[in-house]
Amino acid sequence: MSDIIQLLPDSVANQIAAGEVIQRPASVIKELVENAVDAGADEIQVIVKDAGRTLIQVIDNGCGMSETDARMSFERHATSKIRAANDLFAIRTMGFRGEALASIAAIAQVELKTKHKDSELGTRIEISGSRIESQEPVSCGTGSNFIIKNLFYNVPARRRFLKTNATELRHIITEFQRVALANPQVAFHLTHNDQQLLNLAAGNLRQRVIGMMGKQMNSQIIPVNTDATILNVTGFIGKPESARKTAGDQYFFVNNRYMRHPYLHKAVMDAYANLIPADAFPAYFLYFDINPEFIDVNIHPTKTEIKFEDEKLVWKVLNASVRESLGKFNIVPSIDFDTEGQIHIPARISANVSQPRITVNPDYNPFENNSYHRDVQPVPSNWESLYRDFETGPGSEEEEYDDEPATILLPSRGNEPLQRETKLAGIDDTPSSASTFFQYKNRYILTPVKSGLMVIDQRRAHERILFEHFINNIKTSKSASQQVLFAETIMLDAADSALLNDIREELSIFGFEIEPDGNCAFKITGVPSEFQNVNNKQMLENILQAYKTGEVDPGKEIKSQLAAIMAHNACMKNAELLTNEEMNTLVGKLFRCEMPHFSPSGKTIISILENDEFEKRFR
Repeated sequence: MSDIIQLLPDSVANQIAAGEVIQRPASVIKELVENAVDAGADEIQVIVKDAGRTLIQVIDNGCGMSETDARMSFERHATSKIRAANDLFAIRTMGFRGEALASIAAIAQVELKTKHKDSELGTRIEISGSRIESQEPVSCGTGSNFIIKNLFYNVPARRRFLKTNATELRHIITEFQRVALANPQVAFHLTHNDQQLLNLAAGNLRQRVIGMMGKQMNSQIIPVNTDATILNVTGFIGKPESARKTAGDQYFFVNNRYMRHPYLHKAVMDAYANLIPADAFPAYFLYFDINPEFIDVNIHPTKTEIKFEDEKLVWKVLNASVRESLGKFNIVPSIDFDTEGQIHIPARISANVSQPRITVNPDYNPFENNSYHRDVQPVPSNWESLYRDFETGPGSEEEEYDDEPATILLPSRGNEPLQRETKLAGIDDTPSSASTFFQYKNRYILTPVKSGLMVIDQRRAHERILFEHFINNIKTSKSASQQVLFAETIMLDAADSALLNDIREELSIFGFEIEPDGNCAFKITGVPSEFQNVNNKQMLENILQAYKTGEVDPGKEIKSQLAAIMAHNACMKNAELLTNEEMNTLVGKLFRCEMPHFSPSGKTIISILENDEFEKRFR
């Protein structure tokens, strides 16, 4: 039997390693920017084209590399920070994994220009698919300049699985923000397709948060500063009133390394209990300083997950720290019983105080000799003629109390009775034109039908009506926009700002009129005419959240997905009291829909309690 096990060539091994390290263009930027920070750079510039597909360039003014180090940095397992296995548990820097540059060079065309601060000339290296094309001396500034072209050019399958430019750009901005928040002492610049997205000057942590999230964040955050035995917790948390329905401004950093930790996230949310709605997320930027011996950062390929030696103790410290800050800045409502009886109300007291006296005339009659009484005009003798035109026709008194009720008409659809609408919907057992509607718990509409009692979920019914209305407007290009009286300004972070710019055209189809207004700010000047008492800012945040969570799939038809999200957020809320006319109108419009039985998300709208069920209950 011949031998079948063999060693992989370095180029193939590097491509396999790249699958773990380099998942998308954002992974490249994360690795290169972290290495630049570790090199001591105080200014880092990132230039991206086509969301990283065509070009990724990272320029820093760090210490740079010598000719030998520049060549060795692209070898697998090359590192400047680890000499023994125990060093893994004492790392405080970020870009320590030696396979990062080797993985990048395996799936892209890489050019590096670098010069050590003690050298007169720098080095230029070109690598394509792990193969060194050239290496030569070059005149350049101190630091490193990485140029990554045609990512995944030799792995077509990986390149095809990249998402749209808008999605990949959001991932790039997210990774960029994480590194920038961890290093406020470093200036960062991000440019995409010759448009500057972020320009962050070096400063303190508060300045970095404000520079990244917008000036409005300055009044919405409160500091956290706790010194405990095992770790120190510093940073900022958002005020409860600034909590948003969408997640995205929640950051944990351990020894200046970004970390995801659902367990510790619950510690923060627990501290906000009863202060924010259950579905809201407060912003927080929390930094842990802990001995590296008590954590393990090597449990995940992307190093975004960290294992603590005692997670329960960390949970308690974090929860107490957030509660302390909320209480210290009077965010948590409290009653101070020590001040009871000590409230001082100033008053002016005169020495001669007499009780007021009231004089009453018992013989006074307001209806005698009154000027108003004298000015009243007499009733005209022919007042009956005013109502002569109302004695006949469909609204006459004789027909109002007729045994046969009038036909129920629906607005904006001419004089077609409800019964005809239900036939158009293809439904046999439906309310008749003489049906009476009752509301139960301000949530369900009840009406009798032939087979029993029909129960309609009014909120889902309204959602279905709005959804099909939006879809019909798209098909007929008749979407109407109503101008807002005062333009609303919405502030977003860089990632959401880039996303909103990309979907503005789709939103305009529905009637949204949104204009950029400076750095990460937008003005809402028009909204769909169907919107009544809708929080426009919250609506846009929900739409953006749907994109970020994958609820909106760019690979499918976007407009119908947006219509479903808008209908869900613009429909009536639960426990809304409806008049008889409103219930009549709602049911009529529901049965004009193509699919009245189910909401856009597939939930049941109509249910019928059969007559047999009622009979069983009374046997």
